[in-house]
Amino acid sequence: MEQVNPEEDWLDRELRESAPYIDDAGFTARVLQQLPSPRRSRDLLRAAILLGMTFLASVVGYFVSGGGRFVGVTIERLAALPALWVLVLALASGLVIAGAGAVAAVSKAEVFQPGRF
Repeated sequence: MEQVNPEEDWLDRELRESAPYIDDAGFTARVLQQLPSPRRSRDLLRAAILLGMTFLASVVGYFVSGGGRFVGVTIERLAALPALWVLVLALASGLVIAGAGAVAAVSKAEVFQPGRF
């Protein structure tokens, strides 16, 4: 069994109960004003590159797969399915996508991040 140091308990309690802001007579504001302006984000360039590479990969995949013949075959098979099966397939796909979105939203929420008080 691990011994807990009473001084560490006191320090831990004081840090948790202390005020969230310590007055610094404007020091933080002065430092932030002297910082250089943020660089222009390259998000647009990154998005363009990713979109272009995705399009290029799609075109290569289309030609490698025999001109997309498998797409026509798959559509024919889906058209031959009973309407109830198509409805169940669409519902299942929607539930999977909604579940993935919910998991992504919960993982991004600040409330559920470990280490937050």
